[in-house]
Amino acid sequence: MKTRTLGPSGPEVSAIGLGCMGMAAFYGRGSDEAQATAVIHRALDLGVTLFDTAEMYGPHINELQLGKALEGRRDRAFVATKFGIGYNAERTALAVDGSPANVRRAIEGSLMRLNMDHVDLYYLHRVDPDTPIEETVGAMGELVTEGKVRFLGLSEAAPATLRKAHAAHPITALQTEYSLWSREPEDEILATCAELGIGFVPYSPLGRGFLSGAIRSIDDLEEGDFRRTNPRFMGENFQKNLDLVEAVKTLAEARGATAAQLALAWVLSRGEHLVPIPGTRRIATLEENVAAADMVLTAEELAAIETIFPRDAAVGERYAAAGRAALNR
Repeated sequence: MKTRTLGPSGPEVSAIGLGCMGMAAFYGRGSDEAQATAVIHRALDLGVTLFDTAEMYGPHINELQLGKALEGRRDRAFVATKFGIGYNAERTALAVDGSPANVRRAIEGSLMRLNMDHVDLYYLHRVDPDTPIEETVGAMGELVTEGKVRFLGLSEAAPATLRKAHAAHPITALQTEYSLWSREPEDEILATCAELGIGFVPYSPLGRGFLSGAIRSIDDLEEGDFRRTNPRFMGENFQKNLDLVEAVKTLAEARGATAAQLALAWVLSRGEHLVPIPGTRRIATLEENVAAADMVLTAEELAAIETIFPRDAAVGERYAAAGRAALNR
């Protein structure tokens, strides 16, 4: 597995990480601990070192899964987790809490569930509009001093917020959705991260699985899968977006690759400070995704991708209303 650093002088991790969310939450099926463990162990065997989870995933289930799977293997993994967001009781809105008190509460819970004495990268999952970012990051920085956290990160933070946070304590990574169909970070975020020496970790680099081409109909998604309420998966948007993916698939097949591999190779081509974290529950899909780290796209291929899937070609918002309301803009 090739490696990259999160920022010019940041920690070295595998060029492709593993997003663990779907093992426990949001995609309809119940949690399968044995399956999750098998995927995590295979990822380690393939050279994956970056594993991404969060307090919210389950909630709590995914941290427990990852912690158990890494027993006896902790030294081979760079573990990232996140705090600061959760659904209300009715699951109709997201509640964000970046208060210093919640920083302290959350890390203690995560360490207990992960069964670790520290996490390598600790993210604020969403920016709290009611708490100055300097206060949140200041409290997170105390955890670094105490040895409970090695590096700090933010998720879905606007450039101005990122600059304020980085001035309060060095930020090692920013995690934001980025893929062929979610290219907003190209406006400012990618350049800001490069300027400040901050690694960029694209989540959902395969468009929540859509860019793989494996989802052919909304009926392929189980009841309870949150993608059924995602605007890009709904109504006429689905077929229009699928047409884009079909064009990617045709281009990928011309070089003996899958649509998912081409989409991941495209993300990797956007800068050496990018480390995508595609998620999966299947070993075969994991192996397919990891192989994309060895793909190098030619200038002609990159131009062809831009032609068949230009920016803003995807139809529909990337989140439903509750998710959009929690974004820092």
